[in-house]
This record gives sequence, C-alpha cells and structure tokens, in this order.
Amino acid sequence: MSRLSLTSLRKMKAAQEKIAVLTAYDASFSHALEQAGVDVILVGDSLGMVVQGQESTLPVTVDDMIYHTANVVRGSDSAFVIADMPFMSYANAEQAIHNAARLMAEGGAQMVKLEGGAVITDTVQQLTSRGIPVCAHLGLLPQSVHRLGGYIVQGREAAAAEELIVDALALQQAGADMLVLECVPAALAARITTKLSIPVIGIGAGKECDGQVLVLYDMLGLTPGKRPRFSHDFLADTGAIQAAIAKYVQDVKSGVFPRQEQQY
Repeated sequence: MSRLSLTSLRKMKAAQEKIAVLTAYDASFSHALEQAGVDVILVGDSLGMVVQGQESTLPVTVDDMIYHTANVVRGSDSAFVIADMPFMSYANAEQAIHNAARLMAEGGAQMVKLEGGAVITDTVQQLTSRGIPVCAHLGLLPQSVHRLGGYIVQGREAAAAEELIVDALALQQAGADMLVLECVPAALAARITTKLSIPVIGIGAGKECDGQVLVLYDMLGLTPGKRPRFSHDFLADTGAIQAAIAKYVQDVKSGVFPRQEQQY
C-alpha cells in the first residue's frame, strides 16, 4: 500500500474534501489513526509537553523527533507523515537542510514543518529546491511562545491580519506545499485558505480551512490541566479510543468540527 501523496492532498483541497490530521508519537497510535481514516499524521514537537512532560516544546531535539517519527512511520502504511523541526534546528539554511534530511532519511518523514513567516522564506526555498517538502506554520507559534507573550490568538488587529496574509503568500511562493494556521480568527483563516493554492490546515482557526489538526492527547482528554479552547474531548463522547478517533475524522470530514465554541 502506498502512502498518501502531496498530489492527493492538493486534489482534496480542489475537491473541497476536508483533510483529517492528528498528531502521533508512536507506532500503536499511528496504526490506530490510520485505521480510523486519518489522512495525515503530524509527529509534533508537542511531544515535549504531552510525552516528555516539559513545560514547552523548546527542549525537544532533532534526535527526539527522528526517534518518534520512525516509530510513527513503522506503525502506518498509507497516512502522509509530517515531522516538526524543533526549536533552533533551522536557524540558517545550511542547518535546516542537514536536519530536514535526517528527519526524512532516518525518520522516514515525507515532509517537515517549520514555524515562521517571511523571515524563513529563504530557508523554505533552499529546502524545497533540494526536494524536501515543507509545511509552513503561521499564527500562534509554540516555539516563539515567550516572545509572543503566551498562548494567545494572533491576527486580531487589521495590521497583524494583513501581515499574516502576506507571510502566507510569501511562504507559498517560496515553495511551501502546506500551511498550518494556529489560533487565528476564523474569518482571517478563511481568507488565507481561499487565497492559497496549497492545503491549509487549521488548529483553532475555524472550519473554513482545508483540514483540521489536533494534538492526539488533547482530543482524547488525556492532557493534564486545562486543554485548549479549540480542542474537544472525543473520548468522552464515545467511550473508546478507536471510536473517538473515528468520530474526530467523521466530524472533520463532515464539517461538524470545529464547532462555533471552538473558533475565534
């Protein structure tokens, strides 16, 4: 069985077929996600918080990401697998190329994800020109949480919204093949999704995005403490892990999730 391709994901956007994305960090959950119909598995540096118990994603290393990505790849056959590039692993183009190549060659990722706007367009171009597919990430940037002043919604003011649109277009022009929008107003996310030809995946960005992603442990209600407003406990709805994942996929595909209360 071959894995889902970027071409298939672009076709899904064109056909307005929603893309269901979840994070996973090991082979067992990777298999469960694929069995439930998840299209894309993101091996997120969120593992720093939900697996390692760190206070943020910042301590996660490239070696951590390779280890967990390889586990996820071994547990799945058809899902498209994206690996996060951790904090300061792409501070310059040369470093980004070296680390992204390791994530693909050693970890088996089909794509790497980088946080940042126009400032990283040169790095994106350097990666994509060498055949490394890139997923960009705008809005709330967990790796920049200290500079942003916490986990707060981005792009509420008109100037900030326009800057996000400019950044999104610049990243697409640089060669990014996908974009994650995190914690931005639904109306802004809808504008960006319409303007871009690449798939736009939302997390706390409204239902008009081409797809949705959540942290697996959040949508299963396992994350300790307060969970994000944009998440939902699907395990509480269904009572079984496999059923919860399947319900998430169904709700994303049908447009039921995210609901109004999960948007900004």
